[in-house]
Amino acid sequence: MPEISRFFGIVIKMFFDDHNPPHFHAEYGSDLALIDIRSLAVFSGRSRPRVTGLVIEWATLHQGGSFSPTG
Repeated sequence: MPEISRFFGIVIKMFFDDHNPPHFHAEYGSDLALIDIRSLAVFSGRSRPRVTGLVIEWATLHQGGSFSPTG
């Protein structure tokens, strides 16, 4: 699995050549959310509000990095 980060039990994964829109996967326990890289919105799956907040904070800190469409 292409794991790119792990923190507080949250696992962030990104798959090469995955379906559109460009996104990453955030897993926490049995929850799985797909998050759009551009808008940082959950567009599929579900995640607890606190986990979503931590994931968005992580993504904001890493914008412009290797997963950013503008990076």
